[in-house]
Amino acid sequence: MKVRAMTPQDWEQVSQIYKEGISTGIATFELNVPSYESWDQAHLEKCRLIAEEEGNILGWAALSPVSSRCVYGGVGEVSVYVASKSRGKGVGKLLMERLIEESEEAGLWTIQSGIFPENQASVKLHEKVGFRYIGKRERVGKIHGVWKDNLLFEKRSKKIGID
Repeated sequence: MKVRAMTPQDWEQVSQIYKEGISTGIATFELNVPSYESWDQAHLEKCRLIAEEEGNILGWAALSPVSSRCVYGGVGEVSVYVASKSRGKGVGKLLMERLIEESEEAGLWTIQSGIFPENQASVKLHEKVGFRYIGKRERVGKIHGVWKDNLLFEKRSKKIGID
């Protein structure tokens, strides 16, 4: 298994993994996979990764900006998704470790995640790679008519000394 930069040609497999995540109801507030163009505009150009084995994409990770305000220019929101057939094999950990490295190289000082409390696999993954729990947003949004909480996690860059 190797991790490499995501390319537009990966979108077909990436979007299928995203669709699997959406279908769980505990991975995102999104209800539909966006077009590549919409996804591309919503994510940072750097820090887009895939894990693959023998040409098959096992998972992906990327960062999106948290705000258009310049003071938040060094803060990114994590997306990490692992194909259902590849879960429990270390794919997420490998992607997250590389995402952390690349985010620091790109000059980000904080990366953060909002995780549904029901998504314990994601909570454990974030804790395993050094994210810390910073709070809970209660009933922050609805999915299929049900109010959902979001657990907030963050990781500070060690390179700039504010971890």
